[in-house]
Amino acid sequence: MNDITGMVVAITGATSGVGAATARALAAEGARVAIGARRRERLDALVAELGEANAVAVEMDVRDPEASRRLVDAALEGFGRLDALVVSAGIGAYGGIMDLTDEKLQEMMDTNIAGTVWPIRAAVPALVEAGGGDIVIVSSVAGLRGAGDEAVYAATKFAQVGLAGGLDRELRAEGIRVSTICPGGIATEFAMGAGRTPDMPGLAEMLRAEDVADAIVTVLRQPKTMRTLLWSMRSIHEDD
Repeated sequence: MNDITGMVVAITGATSGVGAATARALAAEGARVAIGARRRERLDALVAELGEANAVAVEMDVRDPEASRRLVDAALEGFGRLDALVVSAGIGAYGGIMDLTDEKLQEMMDTNIAGTVWPIRAAVPALVEAGGGDIVIVSSVAGLRGAGDEAVYAATKFAQVGLAGGLDRELRAEGIRVSTICPGGIATEFAMGAGRTPDMPGLAEMLRAEDVADAIVTVLRQPKTMRTLLWSMRSIHEDD
C-alpha cells in the first residue's frame, strides 16, 4: 500500500463538506495539506485545528486560474513538493433548464468545469516534478446518468468524468493517476439547505462527508502499480 504519512495534498473546496472531511482524514493519517476555499475565517479555523505544521491555506475562487497556481505554490513553499490534488470544490442548482437564471447556470458551469480544469493544470507540473502522484476529482452519480430538474448540473458532472477519463490516458505515462469519486446524496450544508438538520428523515440516511473522505484516502493508499478510475458510491438507503 502507498504510505500517506508525509504525503503533501492540495485540496479545493476545503472548508466544508467533503473537502474539509478529506483534509481532516488525511491529516489524521500524517499527511500535510494545502487547503483552498473562499471563506478566509473557515480556512484559518481549519489550519488552527490541523496545526500550522500540517496545513497551509489559500483564500481562492476555483474559477480563477491564478488562484489555483497560488494553491500549488503554497504547497511547494510550505512543504517542498506536491504528491496529490483533490478537486472538491463545486456547486449545484436544481431546477429545469428554463427555471434557473443565466447567472446561476454560468456560475455552476464555471465552478464545476473550469474550476476542475484550473487546479489540475496548476498541479500537473508539480506532480511531474515529484515523479508522479494522484489527481482525485469529486464528481457525482449525476455525472453517470442525467436526471430531471438537474440537467445542467449533471452535464457539469459528466464533464468531470469525461475529463478524468481523458487525463488518465494523457498523464499515465508521467506516473499520474486520475480517479473520479461519484457519490450519491451527501448530508452536507448544500444538501441540507436552509431550515434542515442532519437528523431529518432522508437526510439522516445520506452518505456522510466522512464516507467520501474515507474513499479518497483509500484511493491514495493504493499501490502505485494500480489505479482506481471511477468509484461510484451511494448510501444503502438511497434508491438507484
